Amino acid sequence: MVPVRTIHQSRKLRGVRYDVRGPILVEAQRLEAEGHRILKLNIGNTAPFGFEAPAAIQADVVHHLPEAQGYSDSRGIYEARTAVAQYYQSRGLRDTTVDDVFIGNGVSELISMVLQAFVDEGNEILVPAPDYPLWTGAVTLCGGTAVHYRCDEENGWMPDLEDLESKITENTHAMVIINPNNPTGAVYSKEMVEAMVDIARRHDLVVLTDEIYEKILFDGATHHHAAAAAGDDVLCLTFSGLSKAYRVCGYRAGWVMVSGPKENAAEFLEGLTLLANMRMCANVPAQHAIQTALGGYQSIDELIVPGGRFYDQAMLADKLLNEIPGVTSVRPRGALYCFPRLDPEMYPIDDDEQFVIDLLRAKKILVTHGTGFNWFEPDHFRLVTLPDEEVLTEAIGRIGEFLATRRR
Repeated sequence: MVPVRTIHQSRKLRGVRYDVRGPILVEAQRLEAEGHRILKLNIGNTAPFGFEAPAAIQADVVHHLPEAQGYSDSRGIYEARTAVAQYYQSRGLRDTTVDDVFIGNGVSELISMVLQAFVDEGNEILVPAPDYPLWTGAVTLCGGTAVHYRCDEENGWMPDLEDLESKITENTHAMVIINPNNPTGAVYSKEMVEAMVDIARRHDLVVLTDEIYEKILFDGATHHHAAAAAGDDVLCLTFSGLSKAYRVCGYRAGWVMVSGPKENAAEFLEGLTLLANMRMCANVPAQHAIQTALGGYQSIDELIVPGGRFYDQAMLADKLLNEIPGVTSVRPRGALYCFPRLDPEMYPIDDDEQFVIDLLRAKKILVTHGTGFNWFEPDHFRLVTLPDEEVLTEAIGRIGEFLATRRR
């Protein structure tokens, strides 16, 4: 009998992690199969928590279904790209054109496409810590090295500019900015964005700026586009989309906008176009939502002020977490998360992944451990603030009860 060959995963996946949907989720699914009800606070997925897409967006997608059965231009339908270009023009980026926009199946696909077109073996990409782990995973998968610069919790999770610049080497090719930040909820000031872009300018780096939460801002916070600071002399790729602000995570409608000295990046952009062609196009029905979303009534504005669910739930979560002994949480200025710290003196945790698995088994609450976001120490976790206030109060109460059993 001929022996059966063992099939291994590609060596390219060594070192690639995405713990938001990793072993902890597998354990949650096992518990669900046993009949347990798990409250999933690990993913910013709006639909399970009662957030629905605006009716006008749903209606527009349905209306265009008959003409959305074939492939579109690989860069996206003209109307969607025009709407994105006009959006950035209205935000002060007046030179943005339709040809500067690529539509993708969410920001996640576009991050992977851009890095595939840009990163060579041995290239280093500066990524914030903590980060949205797709950035680190995609850099690694493309053969690059993610070099993490520290964000300062004591300074509202602002990037540590000295640490950032100290990590630039001759192999550094780009800087990732996540603003508003996932997982910390930080929103960067104009001065901070300008200082980060200035570092990129002085070291001839490309700026990759993830701005998917740009419309989810609290307490008067203002979002500042990195592309505006980059101007004409720093190549900047701005990623955003409909998933969060318009509550259509499942539509997978995102975009990347290219600005700066595009003439110096012609070969890179040719490669990005090649990759866009190879995947044929983004899903066409969802592309028809983009023009209506960006041009219509902005229902997100009702959710991010006192009395709105996004705002009230974020503030409640912050308050309840800070009331737990030994837990401190920096008040989020935007996005949909809290990233609380567990005092190591009170909660001596060596393995934060095991800690959240133990929490899951004991209290049926699913959160994500801090090192899953490439944070340096096992002393944080991320919690999604999407449940309504009653459920959120119950969930954080259970976390407090669990921590009481772990307190030194």
